[in-house]
Amino acid sequence: MTTYVFDTPIVREGPAGGHRLFYFYKLNRGITIIRDNGTYKQVRYLVDEDLQNYQEVYLGGRRHMVDEDTKARLIAGNVGVTEANFTAQ
Repeated sequence: MTTYVFDTPIVREGPAGGHRLFYFYKLNRGITIIRDNGTYKQVRYLVDEDLQNYQEVYLGGRRHMVDEDTKARLIAGNVGVTEANFTAQ
């Protein structure tokens, strides 16, 4: 079975600072994907104590190792995850 590296979806936010030159620069912010009661959701802000309540947690801005079945479930979950979020190992 093939293993994949899963890069969570990102959103570009800006400006990155208060100076006028920062208005031209945007930062990538990772979006966390959770599975709660069998349903995948995008979450931006989590509390550490809540992490244990979810079935699966893929923290935004990080790389996660997943198998083919998990990859298929994430894509089918309709949370902005596509084939482009995965790299075969």
